[in-house]
Amino acid sequence: MITDGTGIPLAATLTGGNRHDVTQLMPLIEAVPPVRGRRGRPRRRPRRIYADRAYDHDKYRRLVRAAGITPVIARRGEEHGSGLGVHRWVVEGAFALLHWFRRLRIRWEVRDDLHEAFLTLGCVIICWRRLKAHSIC
Repeated sequence: MITDGTGIPLAATLTGGNRHDVTQLMPLIEAVPPVRGRRGRPRRRPRRIYADRAYDHDKYRRLVRAAGITPVIARRGEEHGSGLGVHRWVVEGAFALLHWFRRLRIRWEVRDDLHEAFLTLGCVIICWRRLKAHSIC
């Protein structure tokens, strides 16, 4: 899953149980919808991507830079304290919100298309609740 800075899911993919997360980095970046902002030329993608040490591969750093995004990824083997944990908790919070839905907490569906549909529906409900909370204030 890839989220914005406030924890709203922008894109999510479904993979097998024992797959490495870094294999889904580029499909997730390509699945991010256009970001609207200031007037002028619309940006296709965000400016930076924050990721943990699992995404520390030079190949993927090059691919992310080729997409016009600055990768902010913690290096393996270096001591902790880079400050990226603050940004990682945003994504972990989005996963926690998805686990509120019983069908997503434990996968009961055998068919992956049904589970992916529930995943998409869960992301939509999270976005709707966040927009509803902001529109009331």
